[in-house]
Amino acid sequence: MITAVDDVDYYELLGVRRDASAAEVKSAFRALAKVMHPDAGGTAGTFRLLKSAYETLSDPARRREYDRGPAPEVPAPRPAARRRSRTAPPRFRDDPAFVPDGCSVPPTALPWWHLTRHQPRISAGPGHAPAVAAVAGVLLLASPLLAVGSMSAVVLVCWLGVLVAAVVAAVRLGRAYARVERVREAAAAEFGDRTEFGVPDREPVAERLTAELLARYPGRLPGARLFHGLSRPGSVFADVEHGVLCGHRLVLVESKLWLPGHYELDADGSVWRNDHPFRGGHSTLAETVAAFAELLPGVEVRGALLLYPSRQGAVSVDGTAVAGVSLSVPDDFVRVVGGWLAGDCATVDHHVLRVLRDRVPAEAAAV
Repeated sequence: MITAVDDVDYYELLGVRRDASAAEVKSAFRALAKVMHPDAGGTAGTFRLLKSAYETLSDPARRREYDRGPAPEVPAPRPAARRRSRTAPPRFRDDPAFVPDGCSVPPTALPWWHLTRHQPRISAGPGHAPAVAAVAGVLLLASPLLAVGSMSAVVLVCWLGVLVAAVVAAVRLGRAYARVERVREAAAAEFGDRTEFGVPDREPVAERLTAELLARYPGRLPGARLFHGLSRPGSVFADVEHGVLCGHRLVLVESKLWLPGHYELDADGSVWRNDHPFRGGHSTLAETVAAFAELLPGVEVRGALLLYPSRQGAVSVDGTAVAGVSLSVPDDFVRVVGGWLAGDCATVDHHVLRVLRDRVPAEAAAV
């Protein structure tokens, strides 16, 4: 039995046979995505449905479950009138009206919060100190000119050689310093004071909560840059909901509204809930982390699945990382991941920033 979501059959949506291979499903998805993506004139809702169809039919376990469909409903015997309770609330798997709590950690309680008062610097070459030291060295070496008449010829030649070397070093440092200043001016012209790129999706409650959390906590670090809707290398779609760059550290974040319970990642990256496999726990974040690590050599990349309860109840996680990805809840995220980002928040590498900025869809980057 085949089930449909919103009265749409996934096989019909992709235009493939029910016995289509994984390669045929992938090919059909790519062809449709080119015309159904919001960048190409499609709607966000239609593209999400297309992506859901592809993710379901390309995963063997999820496809088998989808093909089986829901178990037929057996009508329950009608209770006697005297046993009916008019006040008993209906029981739902998820409560669509429920809004989970965000992060409750006071910013000043974070051990890295004092860093937010600092200003970042551009990672492009030597700063003022080497140039000042070189000039001071040249002046110090030039001071014996006042007593050149009392020097022997050998001492004078040696001293002149050292002075020439010092002058050459000072000139090279001066040129390097000039290059840094040009980089600063170019970066200011290109990026201005922008620290956020892309527009977060405000409709799913989890993404809205995460966008607010990132802006309130790690986004306040001096070198932090926020990204929304990053596309994975080789893709033109918004594959990653959020990203935070600090210096040469990057965390990619996905938000999940899952049932209350305790979650952990297995060695192969599959999700378990309360010691049982969690069928609703599907993510490609590990592959995305690997793709960005290859795109940005020298940058340490991590992934975080940020979990919120879909109804009243608590969510807890085992934060052990698997393939660069870890599960997290809001309070732990700002403490652990925020502390990790704060360890390299003093610099802004504009080469890395430019690469990530270019992974944001064009219309979002222009906002």
